[in-house]
Amino acid sequence: MNSSSGGLPGHPALPEEFRLLCMLHNIGATSMERSMSIEEIVRWTELSTEMLKNHLQKLGELGYVEFVEVSGTEKYHVTPVGITKVMTLYS
Repeated sequence: MNSSSGGLPGHPALPEEFRLLCMLHNIGATSMERSMSIEEIVRWTELSTEMLKNHLQKLGELGYVEFVEVSGTEKYHVTPVGITKVMTLYS
């Protein structure tokens, strides 16, 4: 998921954190039960752990992503507000 990949159609300069938001949505991390760990997301995105954490923090501050702790592991998923944001990016 590098920044030269062009982003979404019609959004070639989409910030990488929003491309991450779309990816989380597209792979189904859209509820607490479907939350994904940092390690799982790194495998999908090929981002460094540090970069991924920075993007997730920004998305969390915007209310688009939230984390839950499951058996001592932080897991992340797109919130309803984040799902709405993704939909606006596609329209």
